[in-house]
Amino acid sequence: MGKDVIIACDFASAKQTFDFLDKFTGVKPFVKIGMELFYAEGPAIVREIKARGHKIFLDLKLHDIPNTVKKSMAVLKNLDVDMTNLHAGGTKRMMSAAIEGLTREDGTRPLLIAVTQLTSTDEESMRKDLLIEKPIDEVVMHYAKNAKDSGLDGVVCSPLEAGKVHDVCGKGFLTVTPGVRFADGDIGDQKRVMTPAQAKEIGSDYIVVGRPITAAEDPVAAYERCVKEFVD
Repeated sequence: MGKDVIIACDFASAKQTFDFLDKFTGVKPFVKIGMELFYAEGPAIVREIKARGHKIFLDLKLHDIPNTVKKSMAVLKNLDVDMTNLHAGGTKRMMSAAIEGLTREDGTRPLLIAVTQLTSTDEESMRKDLLIEKPIDEVVMHYAKNAKDSGLDGVVCSPLEAGKVHDVCGKGFLTVTPGVRFADGDIGDQKRVMTPAQAKEIGSDYIVVGRPITAAEDPVAAYERCVKEFVD
């Protein structure tokens, strides 16, 4: 599976989303639909973007009791998305239940990845707010190993952790990395960030890029710059 740039379409409405996607006349980027857009527009937005020819990462970060997550994934499997996710903190039992719910009768399913720790979380906030005393690197690797043991395809992690995840879980275990910014860009509210070129160097399989593309003066040029730095 090759590397790819996923654009985070963190818009509040279908109109804003399609106004943005209409700028891409020569290519159909892989897009992420997150909670804001999904809650605003519902499953219809997923179906319409898919019908336009885009691959979709449905980023809803499920985290609940195993039975609820299993039933929710059983609904999501019918949306024909390419990737979806949950929180690894929900335990192995929850992750195994998610796989059961997401798998279709013919045995196929979208890629399922787990969030380890959010890229807005640093070691200090993890320790003070979450009472997790272990080093953040150790926690991320433990969560990644749990995800692999539960049958998941990969994890969402900081690009700073992608190489280590591959060391712990194998090269075939996917790393999907947000927190990517251009060297000359604003890091916003992210704490653990890296450029597309650095993410490529360290072994990220996918990068998720939002504001550096969606808020750019020329989004298509910004996307092409990402692809050039990360994929080419």
